Order: sequence, then C-alpha cells, then structure tokens
Amino acid sequence: MSLLTAAKAQSPVLGYTPDFVSAAMAPYINDIHRKGVRVISNAGGINPLACAAALQEVAKKADVDLKIAVVAGDDLMSEKENLKGAGITDLESGKQFPENIHSMNVYLGARPISRALDLGADIVVTGRCVDSGIVLGPLIHSFGWNRDEFDLLAAGSLAGHLIECGAQCTGGIFTDWHAVPDWHNIGFPIVECSSEGDFILSKPPDTGGLISFGTVAEQLVYELGNPQRYLLPDVTCDFSEVSITEIPGFDGGAVKVHGAKGSPPSMFYKVNATYLDGFRATAVCPVAGPKAVQKGKRTAESILQRTRLIFSQLGYEDYSAVNIQVLGSEDTYGPHARRSIDGGPREAVIWLAVHHKQKEAVEIFSREIASAGTGMAPGLTGVVEGRPRVSPVLKPFFFYYPKSNVQINLFLNGQHVETFEEDLTFTTDEVVSVDPPKISSELKDLPSGPHSYRLEDLAYTRSGDKGNSANIGVIARHPLYYPYLKKTLTAQALEDYFQHLLEREKHEELVTRYELPGIHGLNFVLKNSLGGGGIASLRSDPQGKALGQMLLDFQIKNVPDLKSLIE
Repeated sequence: MSLLTAAKAQSPVLGYTPDFVSAAMAPYINDIHRKGVRVISNAGGINPLACAAALQEVAKKADVDLKIAVVAGDDLMSEKENLKGAGITDLESGKQFPENIHSMNVYLGARPISRALDLGADIVVTGRCVDSGIVLGPLIHSFGWNRDEFDLLAAGSLAGHLIECGAQCTGGIFTDWHAVPDWHNIGFPIVECSSEGDFILSKPPDTGGLISFGTVAEQLVYELGNPQRYLLPDVTCDFSEVSITEIPGFDGGAVKVHGAKGSPPSMFYKVNATYLDGFRATAVCPVAGPKAVQKGKRTAESILQRTRLIFSQLGYEDYSAVNIQVLGSEDTYGPHARRSIDGGPREAVIWLAVHHKQKEAVEIFSREIASAGTGMAPGLTGVVEGRPRVSPVLKPFFFYYPKSNVQINLFLNGQHVETFEEDLTFTTDEVVSVDPPKISSELKDLPSGPHSYRLEDLAYTRSGDKGNSANIGVIARHPLYYPYLKKTLTAQALEDYFQHLLEREKHEELVTRYELPGIHGLNFVLKNSLGGGGIASLRSDPQGKALGQMLLDFQIKNVPDLKSLIE
C-alpha cells in the first residue's frame, strides 16, 4: 500500500496494481465473459475506481459487456484532521499519531464483496481489504452464511488465508524445496468448499508444484499471530485445532482441511496508515577477489566516512540510520555465522542502506558511491542498477477505528448504487487477547538421550511479517517429534537465537510462543525484529522471509533416537 500510495501521488489515475489489468485480465477477458467466470480482487489498492475504469476500457476494446463493481470506503484520509487530536497511538510501538500522514486505509471485510455479487457483479474490485475476504465474500454469497455462523465464517476465512499467496501453498518457498517439481509451471491452488465449512485444497492437473500436509501447514502459519485469536473484520478465528489430511488419488496432491472455529468479530476495523519519515537509498555492489568480505566492509565504512565529512561541511545532521551487510559473509546470521578459516569467500556483495531526514543528504550519498569505483577496493565490479535511487520512507502506523464511522459505498459500472451498512449486532468491543497463550505442561517426563538433530530433520518452517514484527511457524514432520520441539523451542530460546536482530525499546518480552496442536505446530511472534519492516527497513530481509530458513540449523539436543520411534 505504501508503494501504491507513492504511485498515486505521481498521478491521480495510478495507485492500483497495473499488472492485474494488463496481465491477469486483459489477455483473458473474452474467455472470462464467455465462460461466466466471476472475478474478485483487491488489486484496487489505493485507487479502486481507477482500476475499475481501466478494466472498463479493456472490456470496451474487447467488445464484451461486464458488470464491474467497486467496493470503496476504506480510505480515511478525509478524517485526518479529526484523528490528529484523538489520542490515537500505534498498536505496536505506542507512538503518537503522526503529523505527516500520507495514507490511511481500513481493512474491510467480506460482506461488501458478497453484496456486490448479490447485485450481479461479474468483477468486484476492492481497495484495502483483508486478503482472506476475497474468498469468504463469494462463499457468503453462494451459501448464504449468516453473520452469527462464526465457525463457517472462520472456515471460509481459513480457505482464503491458505490460498491468498497463490503458489505458496502448492510448493512455493517450501522447506523441502528439492522435492517440489517444475517450478517453471507451478500450479495455483483451488479450493472446493462445502456449505458445512469443510474444504478440499488441490491444484490443476498437469502443473508443477506439490500439495501435501507440509506445504499447506506451512501456509497456515504464514504471517500468523495468535492462532487462537486471528482477528478479521467478519469473525475472530481459532485455527489452533485445524487438521490437514492428505487425500490420495489427486494429480499433484490434495488435502482436506477441517476444524476452524470462530467467535464474534470486533466492532473496530484495523487501519493501516503510512507517514513520511525522510528518505533512503540502498547501494548494492559486487566485489570479488581475495578477502572480498573485508574489502566490502571497508568500502562501505569509507563511503559513510566520506559522506559524513561532506554533511559536516554543509551543516547537515548525521544519518538517521545506516545498515551495512556483506552478503556472502552470513552477516544476517549474527553469532551463528560460519566463518571460513581460509579468508572467506572470494566474491561477496556489499549492501549499504542509509536513511536521512533530508533528501539532499541522501542525494549526496547516491552521488558519492561513484568514488568507490576508482578510489577504494580492487575487485569492486560496479553498482547494481547504477547510482542508488533516492526514495521517500513511508512508515506504517496501525490503529483501530470504529466500524460505525466507516461508510462503505458500492459502485457498478462507475455509478454509485448502494451504501453498505455493516451490521454490528454480533460484534464485541474486545480487540486484543487479554489471556496469555495456552502452553502445554505435559513435557516433564519426556525420555532423553544422547542424540542431537538439526531442526530441519524434525520440522518444517515458514516465516513472514506484520509491520515490524515477524512470525516463524514450526511444524513437526511427525507427531512423535512434537513434544521435543515444544520442550526445546521455548520463547526464550528463540529470543536468544535471534537476539542480534531484535531491538528492545523498553523492558518487554520480544518473543511470544503459541501452540497449534491440530497440525503439531508452534508459532513464534518476534516483536521489533525487522528494522522497521517493509520499505521502512534498511535490511536486506525487511519482511523476515529468511528467518524460518535460518532457524533450520537450530540444534535439538539430548533426545533419544527420534527417527527410530516412527520406524
């Protein structure tokens, strides 16, 4: 949304995902019309009406008649002045409402989508909307699920959550990536849902990828917080007891998913706001030859010294933040890096990112990178994509906002047709869980032994992000491994392992562990772990995508021969 906000600032007809129109819809618009396929997408981003207008042009050129609906009302920028003095603070950091707000959008739910389908829409485009709502909306429309049928709404939301990232549940980014065939032609997921809430997840025949317990369980824990209280606009979900069962006989695999539970949603929407906080640039420079890592670090440090000298002469402040990484030296692993005894790799990549309140200062940094090519380390082969691009830093700011204050409008072929009213009868004023996560206590009498295993031998992992927090899901490869994972992988163990990435702003617990016994899984939420997260972070992994992979080398020690337990 931050990127789309920046795009709309350049032109009032931008701010949506252009690939949705040009690549996903335009080449297939005749087939979509001929076969009666109904399409729902939140590709409208910050400007859904412009997205719909672009789709209308595509339909007009193809001479097809399609009813294109827009769900609008997520944009709260008109309320900016009223919210400034309302005492609103960020959900994660507790910071005060920023002065220079750039965008504000509520996460809308599935009901407006369902209503647009009721009105006969062939295509529904939304702005900011929870990803799972794209699936729950048509299920409500098809099955007539009521607002208080919370288990069904949770099941539909789970279906949406599992397929919202496309091939991520059909073998994409899977821990056992080597077992997944034909990445070049990977199949996207299909969910076949029943009115009772159970569903089967499969993929098209004759496509690459893989559907298994592991691929789907990994996606279940992706970007998850408390699995017992997964907060959505239409329902509060409990995914902790969900089961995933492989079904034989399907080309490429299939699973049946069961066991989602639901309870009333909050009477508040979550809001994703962004605000301008200076400017940034990132230089990426390959360097080769003996002692490449040492050359890379000295080069980065010298560029910072050079630009700081210029800043002092011009009266500029120092950088707000810098990040030096030498990719290839395992900098991201911190104390867990495996250092070579023979001088290290002979090729590496300098990652040097800076943040400054003034654009002019970052422009100096971008210009002075050139000095490294002729006056610093030998073997520096160039700067990837040339002079680093200076871009604004749009940081996220999250808060809750009453649903009763949000007006949702439905448009059909450019004309306003209805103001959608959210029914708040079945809602609660609770927005956070006040209960600590349930932790099992049956681990005291576990047999021990002389064996040690890498975590990858016993579990799958998947990691993701929410703002400046990351989550890491760990799923046992066999139920018998699960107690040993629970015993060893405590919240404190994870905090110690990732201490080099965590930023402690005050005395607080930075890692929380949750349990998902239905899939024999654990979910860890790591606060303040991404250097600001998203485009606000200067790190090479601003969304925590690699954290699950980094955990695979964690040692599970002093256990019996676990492999023999399942033979």
